[in-house]
Amino acid sequence: MDKIFIIAVVGPTASGKTSLGVELALHYGGEVVSADSMQIYKKMNIATAKPTAEEMRGVPHHLIDFVEPTESYSVARYKSDSVKAVEDISSRGKVPIIVGGTGLYVDSLLENIEFFDIAADDGLRWELFERAEKDGCEKLYSLLKSVDPESAAKIHSNNTKKIVRALEVYIKTGKTISEQVRLSRLGGTPFESVIIGLTAENRQFLYDRINRRVDKMIADGLVGEAKEFYSVYGVKTANQAIGYKELLPYLEGRASLDECVERLKMQTRRYAKRQLTWFRRNENVNWLSIDALSGEELLKKATEIIDSRRTR
Repeated sequence: MDKIFIIAVVGPTASGKTSLGVELALHYGGEVVSADSMQIYKKMNIATAKPTAEEMRGVPHHLIDFVEPTESYSVARYKSDSVKAVEDISSRGKVPIIVGGTGLYVDSLLENIEFFDIAADDGLRWELFERAEKDGCEKLYSLLKSVDPESAAKIHSNNTKKIVRALEVYIKTGKTISEQVRLSRLGGTPFESVIIGLTAENRQFLYDRINRRVDKMIADGLVGEAKEFYSVYGVKTANQAIGYKELLPYLEGRASLDECVERLKMQTRRYAKRQLTWFRRNENVNWLSIDALSGEELLKKATEIIDSRRTR
């Protein structure tokens, strides 16, 4: 049985993945499947930099704007949803193009990783969150390092949400996420993929793009979006969303807008660095530098790589 051919465009935030993904879709007759863990949520438009109708240029986009912000959404569910989308696109003679910066989402699909779809245990989850709030996230992170050092090495020590989820999985199943991933990879993958990665030779070039994007988000109404989101969904949900939690001190009168915007820029730059670290571990990524190539040159180089590696 022939494998389904997939193109993936990955890299850090603000690197131009959306634009290149759309260009490739237009070139190859494809449709985009998002691999962004925040763009799945409804209403969170500016904060998550969801592509606008103008940016999509008529190319169908899947797995964007379809989950309620209060709803729990696991990587196991993403794997299931993305496989269905890819199979549907391919069955209609189109090329699936994965676009996004959530490394675990990309890997789960392209490497056919099967995760236990463990139902959220709200009691256990909030017990762990309260423990982090009371004792500090570092203590919870130390616990994770003791039971699952492999997962801990991939998670930032301040990322309470991911630390809690990793501990929740281990406590409920007795198996670490890393062990589950290793076991699931034994089955191989039904996909043939070519991965294009966007980066910058000069890191400051990327950081300047991030800073400009944040400024544009503020100009486009991010503060109002955050205020509305916060009033409807409350602090616990808003605290998980980058772009909102950094603005909460301003909305609550505890800090100036300038201070919060600078913190948002800093946190986004740190997130971009973590994204690059994740994707650089993958030897199959074909890297292109956004500060060395124009948009037209990026598309040309990408299509040359894809055409040279596509076997059918």
